[in-house]
Amino acid sequence: MSEKKGKKTTKKGQSIEELPGVGAATAEKLKAVGFNTMMSVAVATPGELIEASGMNEAAAKKMIAGARSSLEMGFETGMDILKKRESIKKISTGSENFNALLEGGFETGAISECFGAYGSSKTQIAHQISVNCQVDDPDAIAVYIDTENTFRPDRIISMAEAKGLKPETVLKNIKVARAFNSDHQMLLAEKVEDLITKENLKVRVVIVDSLTAHFRAEFVGRGTLADRQQKLNKHMHVLAKVAALHNVCIFVTNQVMSKPDQFFGDPTEAIGGHVVAHNSTFRIYLRRGKKGTRVAKLIDAPNLPDAEAIFQITESGITDV
Repeated sequence: MSEKKGKKTTKKGQSIEELPGVGAATAEKLKAVGFNTMMSVAVATPGELIEASGMNEAAAKKMIAGARSSLEMGFETGMDILKKRESIKKISTGSENFNALLEGGFETGAISECFGAYGSSKTQIAHQISVNCQVDDPDAIAVYIDTENTFRPDRIISMAEAKGLKPETVLKNIKVARAFNSDHQMLLAEKVEDLITKENLKVRVVIVDSLTAHFRAEFVGRGTLADRQQKLNKHMHVLAKVAALHNVCIFVTNQVMSKPDQFFGDPTEAIGGHVVAHNSTFRIYLRRGKKGTRVAKLIDAPNLPDAEAIFQITESGITDV
């Protein structure tokens, strides 16, 4: 029995060089673009491996099958999944009401989308969780992909001071990159893997503020809609992969549009359609409330009921009313 267990451990710990058809040169090419673990190969598509190494389709499929076999990827019991979910962490929003809405805060290993009109506090929440992820773990890193020039270090300083943290340390633990177009944005999302695997940073949160701004500006008219959605889908799959493989909280903000044909109820609708909706684990609609408050409405979650929470934005950050 112990001999079998020993063999299984060795098998699970093997390097990608031991996969079928992978020599030193191929392994070097794969590692250069981020395929440096068995799991990264196991969840890859043949097309990705072909593009990275130049191998043929048959070899790529054989390599993926070998990685999956090594990791024993297949069906698990509900109890196995329950044990895995013990590693999930919750990142506080700063408001107890808002936290209760999400049963503790924004979840790691998932994509959380907040959408709303301008001034609905999307960017404020992004700044707040960049700070809050460091409250319990001073080594935690937040990655902030800024597409609309909204990141403000001075806001981080006031939020950090309110939490009793050193602003300089908090700012050093936030890696900010300005994305100038959709291709650049997608590339930055792919680079997050390098921060985790090559630089050994403990990335806890990845923020994209905003997810759809560049896509909306670059793809204009109905004729470009299919291309836009396909590209956006690929981008979100990369983010989902980072979330799943490294237990990272992905937080994306999204713009909205008004539906002119809606006569009853709120005509506000998120950009990105079904592609963004289906790829997001949690979806939260933000809007202004009475007397300067904000309202967060949970409209989609795999395990939580629809509900609302009221909070406010203060000098110290997001708090309860």
